Amino acid sequence: MRYIDFNNPCHVHFIGIGGISMSGFAKLLHNKGFVVTGSDMKKSELTEELEGLGITCKYSCAPENVPADCDVVVYTAAIKADNAEFLEAKRRNIPAIDRAGMVGDIMLHYKRNISVAGTHGKTTTTSMMSLILLEAGLDPTVSVGGVLSAIGGQVRDGGLGNMVIESCEYTDSFLKFHPTHAIITNIEAEHLDYFKTLENERASYKKFTDLLPADGILTIEKGIPDYDALFKDVKCPLITYSAKDSTADYYAKNITYNEYDMGSFTLMKGETSIGNISLSVVGEHNVSNATGVAALALELGIAFTDIQKGLAKYTGTARRFEKKGEYNGALIIDDYAHHPTEMEATLKAAVKYPHKKLWVVFQPHTYSRTITFKDEICKALSLSDAAILVDIYAAREKDPGTISSKMLADEIRVKFGTEVYYFSSFEEAEKFLSENLSKGDLLITMGAGNVVNIGEDLLK
Repeated sequence: MRYIDFNNPCHVHFIGIGGISMSGFAKLLHNKGFVVTGSDMKKSELTEELEGLGITCKYSCAPENVPADCDVVVYTAAIKADNAEFLEAKRRNIPAIDRAGMVGDIMLHYKRNISVAGTHGKTTTTSMMSLILLEAGLDPTVSVGGVLSAIGGQVRDGGLGNMVIESCEYTDSFLKFHPTHAIITNIEAEHLDYFKTLENERASYKKFTDLLPADGILTIEKGIPDYDALFKDVKCPLITYSAKDSTADYYAKNITYNEYDMGSFTLMKGETSIGNISLSVVGEHNVSNATGVAALALELGIAFTDIQKGLAKYTGTARRFEKKGEYNGALIIDDYAHHPTEMEATLKAAVKYPHKKLWVVFQPHTYSRTITFKDEICKALSLSDAAILVDIYAAREKDPGTISSKMLADEIRVKFGTEVYYFSSFEEAEKFLSENLSKGDLLITMGAGNVVNIGEDLLK
């Protein structure tokens, strides 16, 4: 059943309205004429902005926060089943949908929905496509999993012609979406606390591509194992791209990097040279992301000059190789990488970036992921000159007692001989860094938790 209809605005109450994505969609619905209210546990710049628009925000979790005339409750995935407002909606028979369900309803209003999925690179690829559409004057509505300065946040309320949306596979969220076009950057083992096996995860991606209509386009990275068998029954045309494989439909050729590891390349379609593209973000992984975006954009009929300009304007999103500032002459960069493939890509780019000594502070994210990828995480961190580990960010999990950051540090030291340290608190790590960072060093705070605070505390 459809609950969010632009043609019939209603009263929507957001549980967790202070989240960066939830607040963005709260603004979008407010702009569309909906009555919007919400609750969160604390006031923030985001909720203050909402209040400035006339949206009522409550800073507690209580049954009375759910307005008497509420028509629909939207809740963030972070809430528990015993949440007082969620239970109140249930008691009063008010429809309650999660964020993915709300987004799915919203997507039905747009002529073209470009969904970007994949284990890695979703935020960057979504952002690149958004900037290309903006450059082409197509006024896209955007939902991206990071703060994109060009749209002033995570959600942009544009026209009804084009929507670009980052599409996460966790808990099969993207199966509630309505894509007309899709980019899949890669499929690797991830979120195994939910999927259990890579085979189950791949099956979820197959269900996602089955949602595409016959007049859509599926754009996939050719390096995905057995992609042809996995997606052979897709109803729409399938095009491939690659930064390495010249047998892909679109591929990058003559790749070079400047002194900051920002790539330039010639985009090829078969034997035909389309033109040159220069990026303002680092690493080979971003050459791949840009190739995929350019491929789909060309298939959509967007001028190559707009593709060039849009990609050149993309300088990154928050927490993706984000420059935070300098401390004692050392450059501090923050990166969201928490899967070993992402970690390796980021650190390989950092190795080429100007520096005297490369430091990384890593906060593992969830016990299940750390156990599953222990060896790969250690190998990735060995690319640094010196690694610092802080305790695992538990997120939704309980400590099983079988893995710890200290265990990782010990293995890195023994197996790779890398200079490595473990600290049980951020304060200890910050004190150590304040005493050991030197002019010309490069420090990367890395992880999907709150490790960013370490660099920000130093800069304060």
